[in-house]
Amino acid sequence: QSWGSKGGAMDDKIILMGNAFGRNAADMAASGHAAAHPLREVRAYWEGLRQHGAVPSRDAIDPRGIAGALEQVFMIERIAPGIARFRLVGSTISDLVGCEVRGMPFTALFDPMGRSKIGPLLEVLFSGPAILHVDLEAERGIGRPALRAHVMILPLVSQVGRVDLALGCLTQDGPTGRAPRRFAIARTRVEKLGAVAASVAPAPPEFAEAQTAFVMPRPPRAKGPHLRLVHPAD
Repeated sequence: QSWGSKGGAMDDKIILMGNAFGRNAADMAASGHAAAHPLREVRAYWEGLRQHGAVPSRDAIDPRGIAGALEQVFMIERIAPGIARFRLVGSTISDLVGCEVRGMPFTALFDPMGRSKIGPLLEVLFSGPAILHVDLEAERGIGRPALRAHVMILPLVSQVGRVDLALGCLTQDGPTGRAPRRFAIARTRVEKLGAVAASVAPAPPEFAEAQTAFVMPRPPRAKGPHLRLVHPAD
C-alpha cells in the first residue's frame, strides 16, 4: 500500500509493511542495530526537499525516498490547537499501540502526563515552524519490559499552504512486549527554523480573497466656526 501520489491525487493509506524490509525494530534493537539510522535517513530526505530553506510540501514526499525507514515513519495532521491525528503510520507504531492507529489522536502513544505535555510542543512545531525531538520511556509491567524510544517530527506544508502536517520517525530501544505501550516524555528538544518561510502554494480560487484597490478617505469637514470672505461691494 502506498502513501499516495506525489501530486496528492490519491488518498493517504495506512502502511503496514510487516517485515517487508527485513527484521522489525525490536529485532534490530536486540541485535545491536543502530536505531539512529532511520532518523538520519528521514532527516536527510526532508532536508533534501527544502528549497531555499523553506519547509517542504507534503506533495513532494515520495515513500521511495525513505524506503529503509518506512516501518518507523508516520505522518500527523494538526486538527486543532495542540491536537493532531495520525494520517499515515508504519508498522512499528501500530505494534506499539496494538491496533490500527490511522485517524487516532497522536496522544495515543502517551501516558496521561505525556498527553498534557505533547500538546504545547505540537503547537511549537506547527506555528514555529520547528523540528521536535522527544525521548520516551514506556511504562513497565507484566509482559512489558524496559523500552525506550525517540521521536523526531518534521513540519510539512499541506495543499492549502499551511504548516499543518508533519512527517515523523519513531525508533525504539528494546522489545515491544505486550501492547499497548504508553510512553512518558523523558526529554525534549526543539530546533526552531527561525524566520525561514514555508513553501506556501498559491491559494486555490475558492480560498482566494478578492483584491480591492485602496482609496485614501477624504478628511472630515470641520464643524466648528469658519471665516467667510466679504466683498466691499456687499
